Amino acid sequence: MSTTHAPTVDQVNDALATVNDPEIKKPITELGMVDSVDISDEGVVRVKVLLTVAGCPLKDTINNDVTTAVGAVEGVTRVDLEMGVMTDEQRAGLQEQLRGGQAQREIPFAQPGSLTKVFAIASGKGGVGKSSVTVNLALAMAEQGLKVGVVDADIYGHSVPAMLGVADERPTQVDDLIMPVPTSSGVSVISIGMLKPRRDQVVAWRGPMLDRALVQMLADVYWGDLDALLLDLPPGTGDIAISLGQHLPGSEVVVVTTPQEAAAEVAERAGTMASMMHQRVVGVIENMSYLPCPHCSDEGKDHRLEVFGSGGGARVADTLSQRFGYDVPVLGQVPLDLALREGGDAGTPIVSSAPETEAATSLSGIAERLAGRGRGLAGMQLGLTPSNRL
Repeated sequence: MSTTHAPTVDQVNDALATVNDPEIKKPITELGMVDSVDISDEGVVRVKVLLTVAGCPLKDTINNDVTTAVGAVEGVTRVDLEMGVMTDEQRAGLQEQLRGGQAQREIPFAQPGSLTKVFAIASGKGGVGKSSVTVNLALAMAEQGLKVGVVDADIYGHSVPAMLGVADERPTQVDDLIMPVPTSSGVSVISIGMLKPRRDQVVAWRGPMLDRALVQMLADVYWGDLDALLLDLPPGTGDIAISLGQHLPGSEVVVVTTPQEAAAEVAERAGTMASMMHQRVVGVIENMSYLPCPHCSDEGKDHRLEVFGSGGGARVADTLSQRFGYDVPVLGQVPLDLALREGGDAGTPIVSSAPETEAATSLSGIAERLAGRGRGLAGMQLGLTPSNRL
């Protein structure tokens, strides 16, 4: 007759340490979310977990993860999980822990020791597919093993949440600290659309309000340790582009254009604006470059229909290279593809839903090129102050 011994508290705590809070992405044991663990002689484990806020949108995920982890411990016969809520004092302690003792409203990516690569995705005009490019680059980087966050800084045209399939999600707030919304791809996102009371509410703000919104999404959101942060900027050279240059002078800019002359001309202005704000332009992406001929693909021919003309991306890259005095390359050409549009509408971006397509392959290649490049100093503000002392 075999005898099963009840597990120890250490064994259960070790199992709980493997459970991460789905929003903060740290073990619940480190965050002070495990309130108590009781084990009966019969192997029944009673665990009380404290949610950061009442009505936590991901409490079911925590419930399932805790039950699965503890239930897998040898000797556990049943898991009884109780959900509680942190007190104001416990939330304040968690907030201080997450901020690492830093002052409030301090942008972590602007600090000298930040290792996060910040890419601002810009365009001169709307309608060039900038948001689609941003979302697919973020997912491609995540699939390459990077921790990635996206800020939907297109205040008036915030479409990124819908493209990531989280349009109706709302972020959890721990006092004045906001948790970005996680997605199934592993990419975390925050958008002004998530901070509105209603999805259909119109944002009608002017300069100061836009600046405060950008700072809130950068400083009041707990991003954790990111490898890359992508910002989907509004088209043009307005308030957000200026604010970004002021608050994140070390960010690098990627200019998105389409092949036609009119789009290329205004894209050059977006790149020049970035340089005026002492940001480095790291490359140009030509979107909607061509349409692979649907009648030739079966015959193995490489016939391309240049629906919007050709040469726009190269023109922008050459002009900016001459203007800045350093190389601004064409990072890639992304063809037109129905799956690219359909993936954005369905919340399943093409790099995940149809990775074998030309568009997905191009976007993944661009993401790999951006993620692997070093950070150059050319075109970037060094923050040095001249001195008259000899």
